[in-house]
Amino acid sequence: MTHPPPSPPTPISDARLRQFAWIAVAIAVVLAVWGIVSRVSARYAIAAATTVVTVKPTVAPGSEALVLPGSVQANYEAPIYARTNGYLRAWHTDIGTPVKKGQLLAEIDTPEIDQQLGQAQADLAVAEANYQLANTTDLRWQGLLATESVSKQDAEQRAGDAAAKKAAVQSAAANVARLRDMESFKRVLAPFDGVVTQRNTDIGALINAGQSPGSPLFRVADTHRLRIYVAVPQPYASSIRAGMSADLMFAEHPGRRYPATVAFTAEALDPASRTLQVELQVENPRHELFPGAYGEVHFNLAAAASTLRLPANALLFRAEGLLVAAVGGDYRVHLKPIIEGRDFGSSIEVVHGIDAADDIVVNPPDSIADGALVRVLAKSGDPAAAPARR
Repeated sequence: MTHPPPSPPTPISDARLRQFAWIAVAIAVVLAVWGIVSRVSARYAIAAATTVVTVKPTVAPGSEALVLPGSVQANYEAPIYARTNGYLRAWHTDIGTPVKKGQLLAEIDTPEIDQQLGQAQADLAVAEANYQLANTTDLRWQGLLATESVSKQDAEQRAGDAAAKKAAVQSAAANVARLRDMESFKRVLAPFDGVVTQRNTDIGALINAGQSPGSPLFRVADTHRLRIYVAVPQPYASSIRAGMSADLMFAEHPGRRYPATVAFTAEALDPASRTLQVELQVENPRHELFPGAYGEVHFNLAAAASTLRLPANALLFRAEGLLVAAVGGDYRVHLKPIIEGRDFGSSIEVVHGIDAADDIVVNPPDSIADGALVRVLAKSGDPAAAPARR
């Protein structure tokens, strides 16, 4: 059985082809318009975005310089008061005079003490004479008592009288010694080697050694070694140890550093200022440095751990805490909470919250929000790790 040959396919009409062509053209036009519109809108969005400057965090150095103000004091310094009353007869040392221990500084005229000493010496002589007579009488009565020529009670009375007279001699001698000591105070002596820094009296001045002695006659300071007192802030207190070295700098000696050593620390913070009092000592053999001076103490402290630092103007103060604005690869802002460490003035230490690879916005506007699109104008240089100053 024979099959008829297959019929040829029906050709598509020209109208149908034209319809497909128009559809393809319309789709192409729509895609082209959508691409142009999206690019234009993206450009407008970028143009309208906030322009920012970013900076990368810097790693804290292995050691840092801590500069603090220091107050210089003499190794020993003492005001010299009078210990007796009178009038100043003469002074022998003026300000700036080097003195040795025991050197005469001034002499005081003490007529009242002199008269009292003379009277006390006379009283002592009377007491000694009375004691000698009482002692002789006691010895005689003891001899008579041995032969039972006198009663035992009479002999004991003579012995008691001799003992009382002896005590009177001791009292008079003690009074004489006291007045001699008072008279010795008419010679004002230097208590140690040093230099006279003040003279507050003159010849003929009234000297009062009573309950209100007034101003000291002299002030003597030992300046061969000096003490420097520094108040170290709490964040650095744990780094200061006795025996560590430091350098001193003074405005009157530009460019010169004087080596000093930490002698003592208070081992406790002042609750009012939250600072640790530290005492340093420096040798001053040529007396170049003066007590009462102001100086800068330079400590070289080792960093406790590797931390990051940011410029102080990169911080955002919000209700939720301290934040920084980091810019991601999509040019959108990501607000990151951070934990602040030490404040160095121009920069701060960040303990937690950022990475070394983050791009942090410098001087972020207060209106900046999480997810906002920004345009990075430039990347700032690394913030300088300036020495910490307080």
